[in-house]
Amino acid sequence: MNDLSLRRGDFPEGFVFAAATSAYQIEGHAFGGAGRTHWNAFAETPGKVHGGHNGAIACDHYHRWPEDLDLVRQAGLDGYRFSTSWARVMPDGVNVNPEGLDFYDRLVDGMLERKLKPMATLYHWELPEALGKRGGWTVREIPERLAEFATIIGRRLGDRLWSTAPINEPWCVAWLSHYEGHHAPGLQSLAAAGKAMHHVVLAHGLSIAALRAEGVSNLGAVCNMEYPHPATDSEEDRQAAEIYDGIYNRWFAAAMTRGEYPEDVLVGLERHLPAAWRDDMSLIAQPIDWFGVNYYTCKRLTRGGDVWPNVVDLPGPLPKTDMGWEIYPDGLETLLRRTAEDYTGDLPLYVTENGMANRDVTLGQDPERIAYLDAHLRAVRRAMDAGVPLKGYTFWSLLDNYEWAFGYDKRFGLVHVDFDTQVRTPRGSFHALVRALTG
Repeated sequence: MNDLSLRRGDFPEGFVFAAATSAYQIEGHAFGGAGRTHWNAFAETPGKVHGGHNGAIACDHYHRWPEDLDLVRQAGLDGYRFSTSWARVMPDGVNVNPEGLDFYDRLVDGMLERKLKPMATLYHWELPEALGKRGGWTVREIPERLAEFATIIGRRLGDRLWSTAPINEPWCVAWLSHYEGHHAPGLQSLAAAGKAMHHVVLAHGLSIAALRAEGVSNLGAVCNMEYPHPATDSEEDRQAAEIYDGIYNRWFAAAMTRGEYPEDVLVGLERHLPAAWRDDMSLIAQPIDWFGVNYYTCKRLTRGGDVWPNVVDLPGPLPKTDMGWEIYPDGLETLLRRTAEDYTGDLPLYVTENGMANRDVTLGQDPERIAYLDAHLRAVRRAMDAGVPLKGYTFWSLLDNYEWAFGYDKRFGLVHVDFDTQVRTPRGSFHALVRALTG
């Protein structure tokens, strides 16, 4: 496939098309006075990250940001979703590094000069190592510290940000990192995960309040969601899919919009939550202006294991990306519709990440990624036709980057990056996007 079937004119006026990146994945953390993050220690642990790769250089975006913003503009996009590195701005999680703030000043001004909407995320997983050593997301101090960081960013950048969300993908911050152990800090503890599941949404609420106190507007939440298929029609598998859905999808949406946790998940998780967790729910459910959904795939769930949640995912039958993730665009439509119906109502919704990792066969040719994006854009359009108040769509990712535990092995970029030379080469998907948005 060489072209997208939908064009800008197939979406309402004002619909925002954007591309996303994150700080640690592209900036290069060895520059500008940035402090160590818990990803440094995680990557230094043998077997945790592919090739022992880290984000020291990444895409050298710290120095090459003008070229990268030019690419966003050339693609015909309206916005750029980026994140601030907590450890760059506050290397020890407490004291401010002026070089870090100056960098984001330049970056945001660069977006505005190119008529791009600055779409900020405060935290995309790079916890300052010093705070990690004090308990990280298992202790209440971290939500309070993130709110302090939010205040600093709000005062310096808030007058120029088009949108701001405190945390990207809380499920990854809490469950993937503290129960499954696949991300830093690499714990496999239900007790630790329970505390992190609460503290990450508390951090969201406290940070929203801190940003509003600084006069920052257009504040939202960004949650990743996956469509949960029962592996079979059995009652056990249906229950497994429901629990997975509760942990992955409903926990965060319900907390942020309703100030409540799903009862079926509390059955297994409540005993691991902080003692006075109920007192925090009104703080968590701060009013927001929009809600973002990151979507990539579905799961096939079955009953298994000896310890709650007793859920195992199985390989599915559909074509897969280079991550091994099934390609299931219908899941995006369904989850957008449910999010609007059950949680957000008339609140504007955004697809804040969607994309695929794929191997290059011939550099510049990118038919699989074009087909993936096309199918998901059509799912977005169907959701809008069904009444979902969807206001924008963000491609992941602008650049090939440091893909966390997969190091530099998996490539999501609309733009290919040679990590030895740092040469950027737009792929066929980038050019298809240009034709769809500007043609």
